[in-house]
Amino acid sequence: MPEPRRLRILHVVPTYWPAVRYGGPIRSVHGLAAALTRLGHEVHVYTTSMDGPGDLHVPLSTPVDVDGVQVWYFPVPRLRRLHVAPGLARQLRRDVAGFDVVHLHSVFLWPTWKAARAARKAGIPYIVAPRGMLVRDIIRRKSRWLKRAWVALVERRTLEQAARLHVTARGEADELRAQKFLNAPIVTIPNGVTFPEQPRLLSQGPFKGLPPRYALFLSRISWKKGLDRLIRAWKTVPDLPLVIAGNDDEGYQCQLEALARELGIAERVLFVGPASDEDKWALYAQAEVFVLPSYSENFGIVVAEAMAMGCPVIVTPDVGAGELVALAGAGVITCGEPLQLAAAVRQLLADPAARRRQGQAGREFARAHLSWEGIARRTCEMYRDALQV
Repeated sequence: MPEPRRLRILHVVPTYWPAVRYGGPIRSVHGLAAALTRLGHEVHVYTTSMDGPGDLHVPLSTPVDVDGVQVWYFPVPRLRRLHVAPGLARQLRRDVAGFDVVHLHSVFLWPTWKAARAARKAGIPYIVAPRGMLVRDIIRRKSRWLKRAWVALVERRTLEQAARLHVTARGEADELRAQKFLNAPIVTIPNGVTFPEQPRLLSQGPFKGLPPRYALFLSRISWKKGLDRLIRAWKTVPDLPLVIAGNDDEGYQCQLEALARELGIAERVLFVGPASDEDKWALYAQAEVFVLPSYSENFGIVVAEAMAMGCPVIVTPDVGAGELVALAGAGVITCGEPLQLAAAVRQLLADPAARRRQGQAGREFARAHLSWEGIARRTCEMYRDALQV
């Protein structure tokens, strides 16, 4: 049987590695792109140079080799909230017809609209990965009327004419099916995990002063992540410190610190700042339990990372990766109401044997099912189905 032909793949994403302040999608899109390259495909990424209020120190408007992926960074001289990059539009007009498939990773932002329009004009099939941003609760909570208008006036055509919609968890697929105008086939492929070969010990990095036992939250410090209810839950989780690691780009941490002081638990709620890719693995490995109580989370790559490091996990039903936790037997899915969340934490802390069993189950599942090479192969199947080759 002949080998499937090599594909020329374009990913379009508003921000990209190493702008890790934007959370899990930055790592997951690069993980996928690099794995596709290792499978022998030619992979390009069109993105912007944005990194918060500043910009990445990278060459602009020319390909940069990042782990075998050809990444094109374009400046955003104005309208930064929408990521409007005129150079990206010019590059699309010149080159999009030369790709086999285009994979778009966002909604509500200019690069997605522009790339979908260019792909349609060139007759190239495109895939849209909404990355959780079409979940109705997210739309209701943030810029509801603006986003509804954008969907009606701009995004609807992009979504209706997509070859496939790519989601990372069943819950997001269910949300999209409820929006009746989305007729494209929905394909569920989870994010993968880049396993560290030899993680640095906690005692060797910036977190060496942490207490020997703690529970861990590691993600962006954002309202969406449910930190308000986690801190309220900690009022009734005695004795164990809660370590909160992540960037505070929204200026939300000061509200959470005030809440911890109001509850009289500030000394047990430790904000330690961002964790680098070198240092985060030791945080997972040392933690008694990992908790992600998000209000909405289309996947939650940190959950898969915790599983890969053998750390038992507690998540709310709104975390997409929770279905993997349940499938693997790697932890607990519980209501995010603070008293119920606290009860789940206390119960797991009181059962060391259950924690060891769940941690081992999560490690084995992640290594068997969440390697990036395996995820890339499934993604190629989606591309070939869209291309009908």
